Amino acid sequence: MYKNILVATDGSPLSEKAVAAATALGEALGAKLFLFYASPSYPMPAYAGGMVYEPISKKEYAAFFTEQAEQVLTTAEESIKKANVPVERMHVLAATPWEAILGAAKEKGCDLIVMASHGRRGISALLLGSETQKVLTHSDLPVLVIR
Repeated sequence: MYKNILVATDGSPLSEKAVAAATALGEALGAKLFLFYASPSYPMPAYAGGMVYEPISKKEYAAFFTEQAEQVLTTAEESIKKANVPVERMHVLAATPWEAILGAAKEKGCDLIVMASHGRRGISALLLGSETQKVLTHSDLPVLVIR
């Protein structure tokens, strides 16, 4: 059935539930998990008074988010390895996480995407957006949403 499963995580408690569900599924099906974390792209520098302001260098920015990704991915990977499920980690800087998720799933030949949904509705969903909704809308692959 499913042999390569991409698991998108952001380190939140709800996302940890998605990792647990994907781990159980991977264990039952003998599938490999691809643990995925997307960090936001480097922000555009601010321009004011004829000067360009960059609050942090691109190198420092990448180092900060790489460290954050390592913490999230290491925690998730440890729980997956306890179940003896093969796992590979992926981290990217992405302006649009949903596109990065779909791109990574395609690149790795995944046949299922597992991710959490915070269940935002109404104005909060409109203002904050929903990466899960965008993945559902644009994916050709099955998507298992954990709430």
